[in-house]
Amino acid sequence: MDIKSILTNYRHIAIVGLSDKHDRPSHAIARHLMHEGYTIYPVNPSISTVLGLECWPSLLAIPAEKSRLIEIVVIFRKPQDVPPIVDEAIAIGAKVVWMQLGITNEAAAEKARNAGLDVVQNRCISVEHQRLEL
Repeated sequence: MDIKSILTNYRHIAIVGLSDKHDRPSHAIARHLMHEGYTIYPVNPSISTVLGLECWPSLLAIPAEKSRLIEIVVIFRKPQDVPPIVDEAIAIGAKVVWMQLGITNEAAAEKARNAGLDVVQNRCISVEHQRLEL
């Protein structure tokens, strides 16, 4: 599936590594996506709430009634931290793994693809959304 189709068809996004610091890209991107009507599921083991939303320590910690809605898992973590996040994305039934700008992990991407997920690497979801004028 191409990026435009992903951003048009999927509306529920888990953001792994979402920061509560206003100057961090993950925070600004989450605000933008919320403003554009996406439902955000914050994941960060260091905080309990962000942007007025409950924050979970991992994708697997999100209650099933919410995690089964997640379609896109956006990753704001170091490349070496990506594989277990991909495992969790597969486990909850996500449709897309999206590694933010500067993040690639080909082995994890291949695992996600083999499990039937679409993969985007080294791209900013907010920039792509604005570029496509969705």
